[in-house]
Amino acid sequence: MHGEPALPSDFSALSYVRPDAPQGGRITYGVLGTFDSLNPFIVRGTAPQQAIGNNVIEPLMARSYNEPFTLYGLLAESIATPDDRSFVEFRLNPKARFSDGQPVTPEDVVFSWQLLRDHGRPNHRTYYSKVSKAEIIDERTIRFDISRSGDRELPLILGLMPILPKHATNPETFENGGLEPLVGSGPYVISQVDAGRSFTLSRNPDYWGNGLPTTRGWGNYGEIRYDFYRDANTLLEAFRRGLYDIRVETDPATWLTGYDEQAVRDGRLVKDEIVSGAPKPISAFVFNTRRPIFQDVRVREALEILFDAEWANTNLYHGLLARTGSYFHGSELSALRRPASEAERALLAPFPNVVRDDILEGAWKPPVTDGSGRDRDQLRTALTLLRSAGWQLADGTLKNERGEPFRFELLIRTKEQERIAIAYARDLGRAGIQADIRLVDAVQFDSRLLSYDFDMTQYAWDSSLSPGNEQAFYWGSSAADAPGTRNYMGTKQPAIDAMISTITAARSRDDLVTATRALDRVLLSGFYVIPLFHQPKKWIARWSHIGRPQITPLYGAIPEVWWRELGQ
Repeated sequence: MHGEPALPSDFSALSYVRPDAPQGGRITYGVLGTFDSLNPFIVRGTAPQQAIGNNVIEPLMARSYNEPFTLYGLLAESIATPDDRSFVEFRLNPKARFSDGQPVTPEDVVFSWQLLRDHGRPNHRTYYSKVSKAEIIDERTIRFDISRSGDRELPLILGLMPILPKHATNPETFENGGLEPLVGSGPYVISQVDAGRSFTLSRNPDYWGNGLPTTRGWGNYGEIRYDFYRDANTLLEAFRRGLYDIRVETDPATWLTGYDEQAVRDGRLVKDEIVSGAPKPISAFVFNTRRPIFQDVRVREALEILFDAEWANTNLYHGLLARTGSYFHGSELSALRRPASEAERALLAPFPNVVRDDILEGAWKPPVTDGSGRDRDQLRTALTLLRSAGWQLADGTLKNERGEPFRFELLIRTKEQERIAIAYARDLGRAGIQADIRLVDAVQFDSRLLSYDFDMTQYAWDSSLSPGNEQAFYWGSSAADAPGTRNYMGTKQPAIDAMISTITAARSRDDLVTATRALDRVLLSGFYVIPLFHQPKKWIARWSHIGRPQITPLYGAIPEVWWRELGQ
């Protein structure tokens, strides 16, 4: 994206893989929820996106997870783009084949672009509609005209475009979803499906990409099985019984005491604590500002002040988590406790009063309570803000000028989320606010999120070290009313849109950092979410028959390059 790739053109493997890793065996993953579709590229249905992407449906190029945003050849053996990035050309590898043996052609690339632009998820439609024209240059080369996009990230976004076969994909039925496996060019094919419960990927013995620098040490299993569980407690118990192999842990109490200590001591169970250089995910209670009750920023700020994070961290998480205070926490992209540079101030100048002075000066941080669960000073501050927004506490109930109580529903999907939701509801109750906690199953939760049918919910966004087009999908005005985006808060702020445009047009790393910090300040000033906590390290438990490389890449754990020890 910026600067030069870290690896030379003749590299033999990515730096964080084991090129001679054992090949074969099965790995089983446990997944909370269910699925009713095997098409991860459409809004309709619930599909296992990460499982199918790359494993079954390959993009033109492969990402290196040891660099902020750098791609290397996969289906495309080379890429060409001028300094102004007004176009991008991909030249296909002549060996590239789909799993049915048919070659990958320029016609398939153009078909995939048109299909996802017209029928794909909102992020695909947004990205690919920026292309002015697609042109087949010769039997292996495709050129995309992006001269009118003003988006320097677009060549890389197109490089990550999943490629589907024109001969085996019906545009008329593509958006219907369903359990018919898609045909792809990846190292695996979907071999078994038990609707809603499990599916299995089997290694394609004729996979065209064996031995490529970007595939060596990647996709080492003979089979990958995904088992789905409706209940978080059942999911944990299944891991304890060895029914699946790797578990990413998010609950500190479980990490401390929830695993078989004898199995850990004798080496059968390994507990890895892995450091990532990427921004920490921002897990938060999310205001749906489409709801009138949350449209006043003073109300949103007051509800953040009422959250007793210190009590929650101590009593629910054994003090092992850290409070999140930025949308890019823990990275150079974060504005937290950093005064705005002159370059940031210049970007924000056309939008006076959008960023608060304390956030501009780097003085703001998330509210800190005394940890008692009944901090009077914080309650007083919050009630003052609420009064300025037209809400008064009377007879133990917060009411507006029409006498209507302040009451809303907090939508959650797991028992783990329920614990902190109950604690927060208690905090709100001290201010006369009633939060009705609604625990629903994974299917209903996903359905309501897709249609923004909630007042407040809990969600977590991941960010990379090279933010770009996905930021519009998360916070952009055009995503606010489009079903299926991740703009769950419904933000429609011109300053946000302008900062995102500056990010995607950045010509240097310094420009990108400047624009991202400015975006962070605008988002923080809007109090669109109540930030919760993050893990200082990623906790992953694995049974010892699963091996992993000694080198951890910049982005942390990449289980796709792990393997099963032979004979175990």
